[in-house]
Amino acid sequence: MEKLYVEGNKILNGHVIISGSKNAALPILFMTILTEGKIKIGNIPNLTDINIALKLLVYLGVKITGNETLCIDASSINIFCPPYNLINKIRASIWMLGPLLARFGKAKIFLPGGCKIGSRPIDLHLNGLTQLGATINLKNNCIDAYVKGRLQGKYILMEKISVGATITIMSAATLAKGSTIIDNAACEPEIVDIAKFLNTLGADIIGAGSNKICIKGVLKLTGGTHQVIPDRIETGTFLVAAAASQGHITCHKTEPKHLTNVLMKLTEAGAKIKTGKDWIKLDMRGKRPKSLNICTAPYPGFPTDMQAQFALLNSISKGIGTITETIFENRFIYTSELIRMGAKIKIKNNTIICYGIPKLISSNVFSSDLRASATLILAGCIAAGITIVNHTYHLVRGYESFPKKLNKIGANIKII
Repeated sequence: MEKLYVEGNKILNGHVIISGSKNAALPILFMTILTEGKIKIGNIPNLTDINIALKLLVYLGVKITGNETLCIDASSINIFCPPYNLINKIRASIWMLGPLLARFGKAKIFLPGGCKIGSRPIDLHLNGLTQLGATINLKNNCIDAYVKGRLQGKYILMEKISVGATITIMSAATLAKGSTIIDNAACEPEIVDIAKFLNTLGADIIGAGSNKICIKGVLKLTGGTHQVIPDRIETGTFLVAAAASQGHITCHKTEPKHLTNVLMKLTEAGAKIKTGKDWIKLDMRGKRPKSLNICTAPYPGFPTDMQAQFALLNSISKGIGTITETIFENRFIYTSELIRMGAKIKIKNNTIICYGIPKLISSNVFSSDLRASATLILAGCIAAGITIVNHTYHLVRGYESFPKKLNKIGANIKII
């Protein structure tokens, strides 16, 4: 999917079913390396990144059957160096390193790829594994790691909060000798889901969701069944779609508790919001949103993966709104494309200032990453005229059937 034709002047109304979380499913798939037991994982989204992860596992020797629910048997792994042509396509490939080391005592992987949204060093991953007793050598764009015997439990104080490194250390520590404490750990719902999955297999992890996670190492893990949590970023994106178009929407099969900060900001913008056990209803009919001031922060703060969508909302809101990005330093590339569509946006250091205008205009725009793709498509839905969104191959990395779901709620999007 390279290019989309997006008809504008649309009000988006209706119901949408939220898919499983990409950011939970990817690490959970790689955690299956830790055990020889048979595993069933449900609510797996159909995404490019997921498909690449599955190809990586199959390359190692993992047997996988099924579609949305996958049956996984990693007992026959006999390769410890996945191919560069797959590794460099997804950032998540770094999560193979910890499980391979913990179970087999060795791993060799190339440096990972992913969206170009700023510097995302892997030093915290490697430092954590080194503290657990691994020997790691970096040479020719490749990580060569090994450990004699078992990894050793350790108290690890994270220099800064990192979701990725928290996952790497937690996964490796499950089979380490003794106990590991991760201090200043990431608190994201995806971390909680991964810990729940590992505990289902026999791990001993407590404290996930807080800034201190305790892992008591076990000799081996077994099989089990797990259901991946809903995707909170997909949920937030559809809520913004309705809010920006002055429509109404109900998101089903989601988890409102994971979106507290996002729902607060949408309420502040003027939306009426109701929630239930697994649904969120937003109503912005007949209201132009009010501008917002936002600062991204690690969970439970405002998610960096939602800032582009809210920049769109600020662009057509009443007043002047600001968004400060504290996680990634290169995440405002998309703003030049919104400016092409008439948005009045200024960048000042790590903050964008949006001067709200009543209406965007159509244009020929180019998406730079996953969340930018979704944002520009939504911009096209509400702009006057026909917008062509280029480089939308990013989209299928993290949104399942996004154009199809939008078309069901009133959009007119065609793949060119």
